[in-house]
Amino acid sequence: MPIMKKSPLSLRAHQGASLLFLAISGTAAQAASLPEWTLGGFGTAGLVHSSERQADYSANVINRGGAGRTDRWSGSVDSRLGAQLGVEFTPRWSAVLQVIAEHNLQNSWLPVVEWANLKYQATPELSLRLGRIALPIYLAGDYRKPGYALEWVRPPVEVYGSLPVSNSDGVDASYRWQAGATNNLTQVFYGHTSIETDDGGKRARGRQLAGLSNTTTYGALTIRASALTAELTVDLVRPLFDAFRQYGLRGGQIADRYDADHKRVAIANLGVSYDTGDWFLQAEGSRLNTRSFLGDKSSMYLGGGYRLGAWTPYATYAKVKANVPNRDAGIDSAQPGAAYLNGQLNALLQRISSQHTISTGVRWDFLPDRAVKLQYDRLRPTGASSGTLVNVQPGFRTAHPIHVVSIALDFVF
Repeated sequence: MPIMKKSPLSLRAHQGASLLFLAISGTAAQAASLPEWTLGGFGTAGLVHSSERQADYSANVINRGGAGRTDRWSGSVDSRLGAQLGVEFTPRWSAVLQVIAEHNLQNSWLPVVEWANLKYQATPELSLRLGRIALPIYLAGDYRKPGYALEWVRPPVEVYGSLPVSNSDGVDASYRWQAGATNNLTQVFYGHTSIETDDGGKRARGRQLAGLSNTTTYGALTIRASALTAELTVDLVRPLFDAFRQYGLRGGQIADRYDADHKRVAIANLGVSYDTGDWFLQAEGSRLNTRSFLGDKSSMYLGGGYRLGAWTPYATYAKVKANVPNRDAGIDSAQPGAAYLNGQLNALLQRISSQHTISTGVRWDFLPDRAVKLQYDRLRPTGASSGTLVNVQPGFRTAHPIHVVSIALDFVF
């Protein structure tokens, strides 16, 4: 369910995005005859420049990025186009289909199904859904793709990049309830998810994906607490750990520790937003433990802004910290082939993010359903980590500032 802000200014700023989600929130006015159809869309046309020449800036690991080493200015980091079709069959039964085209790991813009589910409104308080459903893990978990619904160019990558998967195939149940002056929405969900990680058909799979989320609103205050667990398997680097297992006990221990093969992963997140309409503050903290080469990370951000008519200047500070080392001694390097395997392992561990970013920007709502944003990020990977960067080259130097400039046009229709 989208989190709908209640302040008048905020409602006006997000009017287009709100209309887009009527099919899901179930708030559309009932028509005299059913079924009732709704059709809408959204998009972002963005350009990103990075000062780093030995790696690419990316919003998450399932987007190849391209700003930095590949291109000085890249349109693939934030640009996307989406369309959403909703249908209300009866007052109790409805369905939604959302399709999005954005840059992916296969270096393609082929559209994919983001949402496709059937909803049953059992009671005014209880609803059930079956199909492909948004994961309600972050504050913006339900609307992280339509950039128009966000004050900034993109959600802070330190937090949102930790879990780039945004949906699952399965079931969920949502229950609305009140406690005094607070309104609550509690969701439980179960399913699975899968993404293709390369052109060779290798995949990352999350099975037995189960979670709980609760969103509380009280006036201008919104709090969302959520947790998720899943059994993760990643085929991409399986040959590396199969090779480690050929090196006796030590090699087997390394493979068992780092191979993402039926590993139980878990993430917990807490987000808080206070939006008066004139100004807003937002903060989130998250912990992700994959028990594999993907790491154990803690992340957070704090941001805010002030609305001056059509203009919204804002700033954020974000940080992610690796709770495990970014290097491992590996197997005895005197053994044939050991140095190569150790190097490949440490290249993987280097990608466990440790980084902090200071961002500032401005949003201009020049039309009711159009917004332009300009944002500057100063990020710095720390320790032996390459941070959230991708396509990292051997000449990359960690622990130095990287400057990123982003321009985005967001729209809904």
